[in-house]
Amino acid sequence: MSTTKKQRREAICFAALMLAVTWLNHSAADEASKADLAQANATASPPPNLHLFLLAGQSNMAGRGNPSAEDQQPHPRVWTVSPDQTWVPAADPIHFDKPSLVGVGPGKTFGVLYAEAHPDAHVGLIPCAVGGSSITTWVPDGFHEPTQLHPYDDCVQRVRWALQFGELKGILWHQGESDSNPKNAGDYQAKLDELIERFRTEFKTPKIPFIAGQLGQFEERPWNKHRLLVNEAHKTLPDRIENTAFVASDGLGHKGDQTHFSAEAAREFGRRYWTTYQELTNDD
Repeated sequence: MSTTKKQRREAICFAALMLAVTWLNHSAADEASKADLAQANATASPPPNLHLFLLAGQSNMAGRGNPSAEDQQPHPRVWTVSPDQTWVPAADPIHFDKPSLVGVGPGKTFGVLYAEAHPDAHVGLIPCAVGGSSITTWVPDGFHEPTQLHPYDDCVQRVRWALQFGELKGILWHQGESDSNPKNAGDYQAKLDELIERFRTEFKTPKIPFIAGQLGQFEERPWNKHRLLVNEAHKTLPDRIENTAFVASDGLGHKGDQTHFSAEAAREFGRRYWTTYQELTNDD
């Protein structure tokens, strides 16, 4: 073998070795970063006196938007309840009703904006929305068969646990798609009013702010008369019950399925929930 060929082969081998070492170093660093994050989440704990917000309803509150790196970056003063009922830094997806489907909802954006407006406060989000759940399941002993969950009972248990760590400041509600049908739409308003009263009695908060978000308005899927009935129940809520509000969904797009808000729309909805909360509570 000539000297030139031998030198070339040695150079190639050396380059391959360096690439392998670099890859191993990056791989080890990535694993270390993941371990550090897991350890941080495991050891992090919020201070007492959390400002608590209940997130309830169905899939568009739980969130189905595709998370970005920004969505998965926690805010240092915004927390959420994990599936094993501990406090962890809030990063989308924060819900766990349908683990393979959950994504970006309005909750985290709302929590971040609240925290930024209250520099001394830590926020505790209580994720309780259940995708596909009818309001008929949001009653004591109500059962949602597709998820094998009890939406109301699970929610009450989770909120009671969270109340050990702070004060409930508001309830964000987005639900009604599963009731926009001939069977349920006519009774929806009465059931919504009953739910609000039940929540307020259950948590001993007779005037807790309750904010209902409007269903998605997607031009590819025009509303029928049943959805219009559900919408009317949401829209006229402030006329019927004290300390409630309605958030419009005008201009918010879907993720491509004509049902669920995109991540961008969910973030904007979170901003609208926050603005509405400010107006309702005179929180400047």
